[in-house]
Amino acid sequence: MARDTLRGWTLLLGALTLAGCGIVPQGSGGGTAARSTASTTPAPRIASAPQSHAPRPDDRACMTELGAAGARFTPVADTYAAPGCNKLGTVQLSALAGDASVFGVSNIGPVQCGTAKAFSDWARFGVDRAAREILGSRLARIETMGSYACRNVAGSQRLSAHARAEAIDVAGFVLADGRRIDLKRDWHGGPPEVREFLRVVHGSACKRFGTVLGPEYNAAHADHFHLEGTGAKFCR
Repeated sequence: MARDTLRGWTLLLGALTLAGCGIVPQGSGGGTAARSTASTTPAPRIASAPQSHAPRPDDRACMTELGAAGARFTPVADTYAAPGCNKLGTVQLSALAGDASVFGVSNIGPVQCGTAKAFSDWARFGVDRAAREILGSRLARIETMGSYACRNVAGSQRLSAHARAEAIDVAGFVLADGRRIDLKRDWHGGPPEVREFLRVVHGSACKRFGTVLGPEYNAAHADHFHLEGTGAKFCR
């Protein structure tokens, strides 16, 4: 009888032990399974936002020279629009430096850095100095009709240099004494000293830009100077 009782207790304890082995506490065993899964399943790949490309070495060198010349500007990210239209290595000018003052630029958009550097030099050495020497007042602002525009040359199917941000159209100048010189009005009809000033700055532009077109070229340029690039020379 005692032996049967002992055997019964032994079988009962064994059953309980086997049952206990099948029980997984929710807190510990689940956490272990989660950690194991995390260590063997690759983490999801998260797409990062597009990064701006660093300026190319030539553009970086140009921007360094532009800053050393006293120009104030912000680099513009490279972008492509329609075929043939792009803004590569461009800057947004906010101010230019003369010999002893800073002057503004109105209505200008992104400009390719090489063209911006030529524009900065022309504004300082060609325009500001001529204004002081011929008109007796320093330059306060250059008024433009814009720079970048994805369009053709007027009356043709050929893309304009404006489509690559390589050209600036200048319509007038404002002097520190308040006078405003308007190219359309003053090229032929201004006082003698103003007409002399406009022809001097036109000639100075021809030394710095690749293409310069003005009122003597055609009716489409009667109201502005078209200042383009720094390559082959064409001045009218």
